[in-house]
Formats: sequence, structure tokens, C-alpha cells
Amino acid sequence: MKIKKKIIKSSLKKVVAPPKIVLKKKRASKKEKPVKTFAKIVLKKKRASKKEKPVKTVAVKTFVLTKPEENPIILPKAENKWETWQTFNPGVVLLNDKVHFLYRAIGEDGISRFGYAISIDGFYIDERFSYSVYEHQVGQSPSFNIFSYFSGGSFGGAEDPRIVRVDNEDILYIIYTACDEGLRVALTSIKVNDFLNKKWQWKAPALISKPGETHKNWVIFPEKIDGKYAILHSISPEISIAYRHSLEFQKDEYIESYYNGNCGRKNCWDSWLKGAGAPPLRTRLGWLLFYHATDKADPGKYKVGAMILDLNDPTKILYRAQEPVLEPEKEYENNGFKAGVVYLTGAVIKDGELLVYYGASDNYICVAHSNLELFLETLQKEEKPKLKSKTLKKKTNNYFD
Repeated sequence: MKIKKKIIKSSLKKVVAPPKIVLKKKRASKKEKPVKTFAKIVLKKKRASKKEKPVKTVAVKTFVLTKPEENPIILPKAENKWETWQTFNPGVVLLNDKVHFLYRAIGEDGISRFGYAISIDGFYIDERFSYSVYEHQVGQSPSFNIFSYFSGGSFGGAEDPRIVRVDNEDILYIIYTACDEGLRVALTSIKVNDFLNKKWQWKAPALISKPGETHKNWVIFPEKIDGKYAILHSISPEISIAYRHSLEFQKDEYIESYYNGNCGRKNCWDSWLKGAGAPPLRTRLGWLLFYHATDKADPGKYKVGAMILDLNDPTKILYRAQEPVLEPEKEYENNGFKAGVVYLTGAVIKDGELLVYYGASDNYICVAHSNLELFLETLQKEEKPKLKSKTLKKKTNNYFD
């Protein structure tokens, strides 16, 4: 069955392309040797504050998540005009033991859309559609929007999807940033069977953050808490969660949210908090939540932290990593539209392995991984796990010099 694609005609006559990327790509071959890893950046750890803190912080090794040498796993495609410039910040969901991606893409018209891809093992992309599968309607004559441009480079559309299935329901919820009267949070959904059968029957999106306010990085918990849906909408100045009997929103019904990034830990790498990363993952310790933050002394570097929230009351932080668990140190993370950015928006647990997916320099999609138990033990105890770099041998993606 042929799927009709809706194309939004833009009135923009001239679009400025993002900076040219100078990364060189090697041809993949079965006999090709893996590329040499880039030199690791040695970061000096800051001394812990002498003041007593209410939350237990533990020393976590800087590179606790291993980055395969095959990264990036998804790159822009010149032959697809809607994704010629950037592919980044994917939402992921594990269905039938396969990792399904909805990823953000920007092409020649400057509009941000969602593409689709699938991976059987979580590392190698087995299938990727040549057309976008979701667009946030921005009108017949979209115009330049400064908020969206600084939020990844687009002139409008849908940004940074997070996918979640709540309590094994027959619905997938996608919460994303919409360039609609500024930057607002939108919510759409699709039936699981339609998603698996590639029938993109999306429900009309609802804007769930208030107009006139800028909000991003909201996530939905994959399970109801005390019988209610839970939407985490801010991590600063505190963990803020909206509990609802339904994810249906009436007209002019919004979630009240407040954000102040200037409430991070003092003299620490996360002194300026950005927001939540992927939807929380249930673990034996509690909800595993990744989050984005920067150091006020080095605001151009986006890094990722991790914390464990209480299962019954997720506003309580039980454990929190002292150091970032993911940070920009590879060439592809420092050579793109926004250099020095790792932006984690998807995570799954597959066969005992924690797989996280992130945008690198707002241009590529990458994966990092760790044994789940090792990761949790690191958060729980003051220990530093010994991790070795991993080279995948079964299939190859794209290599860089």
C-alpha cells in the first residue's frame, strides 16, 4: 500500500545552510579494520563540597557509558531533501525486541520533522525510511522563528521526540517540542499496531504547555504511579511532576510548569540544569532518569547526568552521579551545527544492557551502552567500574577518520 506524504510548502525563498561538516567518511567493508579511536580528553574532577548534602552523590567514572567506534549510527542523507542537513535527538521504544526510532531531521526548507528507523540489535540500523513520518503543521506560510533556530537550527516544526508506552497499553505516546507560538510542549499518540505496521495514523497533537511560555524536555513515565499518568515537566528548581487520570487534554487545558536552570549544584559540572533526557526507566533501585546540564564556567558543553528517583514518589532523588555519565569528547560530538553537545533523548534496556541514544553536535545520532547492573552498582556505591572500549564486528555503520 502506498503511503501518501504531505509536503508543507514553505514561503522561505532563501535558506542558509548550516556550517559545512568536514568529517571524512570511510567506505564500509567486511574486511575493513575499525578506525582508530580519538585521543581521550582528560578532565580534572572537581573537589566535592564539604557541606552536607541531602542527596547522596557518588563518584562515577567520567566515561561510564561506552561509545562504540561505529558511531554515528544515523547521519544526514543528501538524497532525502527533508533530512539533508541534520539528523539528531531520537526518541526510541523497544517493541518485539527491536529498537524503533523517531528521530529529528532538518532539510533544505529548514523545517524540523521526524524520520523513522529500526534496529534489531540496538547498534546497527537495519531499516530507515526515505520520507518523514511526522510533521507538526506550521501553516501554509511558515516564517523564521528565532526560538526554534536556537533550539537546533530549524525554522519551525517538531523537535526532540520522546516515545513511551504506558503499562503495556495499545498506545504509544509521543511528547515533543513544537515550534508553535514560540517553543511549547506537544503531545500526540498512535496505536501500537499502526506503528508496527507503518501506518502513520497520528492523533491530532495537543499543546499542553501554556502559550507565551518556553518549555522543553518533558517526559512521561512508562508506568502509572498511584493509578495516574505521570508527566515530569521540570527538574529545576525541583523535580516537578503532573499526575493525571487521562492524557486527553481539553481545549485551553495546560500543565502549569516553572523552570529555573540556575538551581544546579554549586561548583559542579551541572551548575546550570537544562532538563530531563529520555523517559525514565524502571530499575531495581528506582526510576533511572538522565538529564542535561552545563557548567556555568563552560556553558558551551552540554553533558548528561544520571539520577535514581523513588519508585512511589519520583520527586525524591535517591542517588545522583557526581560526574557526568556522557560528555562530548569525540570528533563527531564537536564538529557539527552545535559543537560540544551530547543530547540524550532515548534509552532502553535490552538483554541486560542499557542502551542510550543521543544527538551529537546537533548533527548525528549515536549510541552508548553499559551493563545495566554495573551502571546501577556505580550509582549505588562509591566504586569506579572498569570499562573497555568495544568494537562491533557483526555489521558496520559509518566510520570517520
